Amino acid sequence: MSDSDSFIDEVSEELQRDRLFGFLRRYGWIAIVAVLALVGAAAWSEYSKARNQAAAQELGDALLAQLEPSDEDTDRAAAIAGLADQAPTAEAQAILALIASAEQSGAEGADDAAREAAATRLEQLAATADLRPVYRDLALLKALMLRGDGLEPQARLTQLAPLAVPGAPYRLIAQEQMALAEISAGQTSEALDRLRAIENDASASDDIRRRVGLLITALGGRADKA
Repeated sequence: MSDSDSFIDEVSEELQRDRLFGFLRRYGWIAIVAVLALVGAAAWSEYSKARNQAAAQELGDALLAQLEPSDEDTDRAAAIAGLADQAPTAEAQAILALIASAEQSGAEGADDAAREAAATRLEQLAATADLRPVYRDLALLKALMLRGDGLEPQARLTQLAPLAVPGAPYRLIAQEQMALAEISAGQTSEALDRLRAIENDASASDDIRRRVGLLITALGGRADKA
C-alpha cells in the first residue's frame, strides 16, 4: 500500500471517529435515558412484586386468624368481609366476599335472615362489572343455591340458564341446579333428561355423577352409569 493510500485511510478513520463522537455528544443522552429507564423499570417491578407479596401474606395471615376457632362471640363473616379493604386486587376482594358469605350462611345457628344476607352479598358481587366472569358466575350460582326454594322454580331456571351454557365454568353444577328447579316445578321428565345428560357428560366428575345418579333413582328412573 502506498503512503498516499495509507494517509487517506488514516484520514478516513479519523473522520469516522469524529463523526461517531459528534453523534454521541448529540444523541448519547438518549441512550443514557433509555438505560436509566430500563433499570428503573426493573427496580420498580421488583419493588412492586415484593410489596404485593407482602400485602398478600399479611392478608392471608389476617384471614387465617379470623378462621381460627375461637370462644369469643364475634361476627366472623363481617370481620372477613372487612378484610376486603386490604385486598390488593378485585379478585382477592371477590374471594374474601365468597368466604364471608359461606361463613355467614354456614355458621352454626344460621337462620333465614343470615342466608338472605349472604345471598344478597353474593348477588352484589355477581353484579360487579370489572370482575372476571369466573368469580361473577360462582357468586351468582352460590346465591341461587342459597335462595333455593325461596325462588319460584321458573325464576331459578331463568337465572341459572346463562350459567349452564357450553363453556361456562360451572356449567354442570348449574345444570344440576336447573334439574332441581324442574323437579320443584313438577317437570319430572325434563329433570330426568337433564340429569341423564349430566351423567353422560365426559367432563362430569365422579361426585356429580354420583349425585345425579341418586336423583335419577329417586325420581324412578334408571341411572345409566354407576
